[in-house]
Amino acid sequence: MPEEGNPHKRTWMAYGATTRTWGTSGSFGANRLIARKDLMRIAANIARFEPVFMIVDNEDDEDEARDFLDEFLIHPVDDLWIRDTGAVFVTDERKSLYGIDFNFNGWGQENTVVSNDRRIAGFTIAQANATKISTWLVLEGGGIEVDGKGTAVCTESCILNANRNPGKTKTDVEAELHRTLGVKKVVWLPGAKAKDITDGHVDFYARFSKNGHIIYTLDNDKNSPDYETTAINKNILQNVTDVLGNKLTPVALKTPDSSVVRAAFDDDTFAASYIGYYVSDKFLLMAQYGDPAADLAAFNILKNIFPEKTIMQISTDGISSGGGTIHCSTQQQII
Repeated sequence: MPEEGNPHKRTWMAYGATTRTWGTSGSFGANRLIARKDLMRIAANIARFEPVFMIVDNEDDEDEARDFLDEFLIHPVDDLWIRDTGAVFVTDERKSLYGIDFNFNGWGQENTVVSNDRRIAGFTIAQANATKISTWLVLEGGGIEVDGKGTAVCTESCILNANRNPGKTKTDVEAELHRTLGVKKVVWLPGAKAKDITDGHVDFYARFSKNGHIIYTLDNDKNSPDYETTAINKNILQNVTDVLGNKLTPVALKTPDSSVVRAAFDDDTFAASYIGYYVSDKFLLMAQYGDPAADLAAFNILKNIFPEKTIMQISTDGISSGGGTIHCSTQQQII
């Protein structure tokens, strides 16, 4: 599995946040259409650099979305989190394209509406003319982060969880990650089981850069549910090496002031993590949360790490209210 910052053939997205999954009332219902506008804002910015294929649920949704984008594929879809529902694309030494279906099961939540999203991985594999790789492993794309050289970072709370892979050990999982993704070393973070629907996806906590950094979320608000988790992650990541034995440089992205975020969105599901950016060889698309100091600080840090890329920072309050990030709503198809 190549590192995300390599060239992409296209970006996959899903025009989800359907009424089946978000409803029409309460916090999710109120933010559903905002989330859909966020999707189009994300797509429009990415489309400046590479093709975006948007999966829409039906012709009515295509008409609604066509105000923003032109490239659509119709397939029943429940939600927008294609990072988790879509295939993970990999190549072999001959650059042949493969897609892995990691058996999406609604993040291990039995009552989650996922009947259509279970088929999104197979659909994207077929549309990409890729060869399918099957596996017993149950995980989501947001649960795995790789450096493209054989190193991965994952959370125990997500993958080593009875709601996904009952009875499986680290050894079992690592062997299957080696077979499917070419991963030779896994850095395990403890994560946070049941804190959110994902059981602590790693793409909310830590990301690699091609130039040897391990970028991580740091929440210094002692009243935050992420305070202890990110502090533990910080300690682990201070001395991490990659599969080749190279020391990785840890860089913290501090979360925005929760009082500023909560003032606009009084919702415990609001996901505010600058780590949830999406990156290619040409650009990096990241979120802003309305905390000017934190937004600028995160922008400057990422600009220093990725000086060759165009850095774009946009509002994603609707998607954040649904518990996700730009990264969660995108999936790269590599060249």
